[in-house]
Amino acid sequence: MNKKVILQDLGFKDYKQTWDFQETLFKEIVDLKIRNRREAANLETPNHFLFVEHPHVYTLGKSGDMDNLLVDEKMLQKKGAKFYKINRGGDITYHGPGQIVGYPILDLDNFFTDIHKYLRFLEEMVILTLAEYGLKAERSDGETGVWLDVGTPFARKICAMGVRASRWVTMHGFALNINADLGYFDLMIPCGIKDKAVTSLNVELGKKEVDMDEVKQKLLHHFETLFEAELTKQKTEV
Repeated sequence: MNKKVILQDLGFKDYKQTWDFQETLFKEIVDLKIRNRREAANLETPNHFLFVEHPHVYTLGKSGDMDNLLVDEKMLQKKGAKFYKINRGGDITYHGPGQIVGYPILDLDNFFTDIHKYLRFLEEMVILTLAEYGLKAERSDGETGVWLDVGTPFARKICAMGVRASRWVTMHGFALNINADLGYFDLMIPCGIKDKAVTSLNVELGKKEVDMDEVKQKLLHHFETLFEAELTKQKTEV
């Protein structure tokens, strides 16, 4: 099993461009697995982890409801935002500046073949990272992602998640609000969940801005520990 994970920080990149890059990496892994099965080969499958920050964009998952986007195309243009229907699970999600988006593209045959466990590990990675900032983050029953003050009238989401998996290969991932403009969340019903607030790390810490690179390093540390992975940094290709 190959537990090495190639890390690329794509910086500030268009959503569609990044999605296409994800699809390329995803297909390469799936094609290798098909070849291994057909030819009884034993070719090593790679794993990838992409960090990226997107311009304003709304994405709707396969099971999502268009009614959860509360504005029309004209308003999206006015706000400088794009919209895409995509092939992950989950409902509607926003990505934008000040948000750390992570896309692990892993062959789970290299780790464990359990999507439920995979999602719980991604959540745990974020929970442990936020604990380093003195925040008690939690899961919310039946609602994928990471929350604060679960079970109270003040429950608020700080990290959204939505993944796709085929032949135990994953894509898409998580979006953690660090210095996000929360006003953009008012243009949708986040993840299709009504009457729940959204927050950002800088708001919770009472800071104007949180060091995003510092947060990334904490996330990667916990990712390596939870997945027993070995990260190797690679120059950006996209």
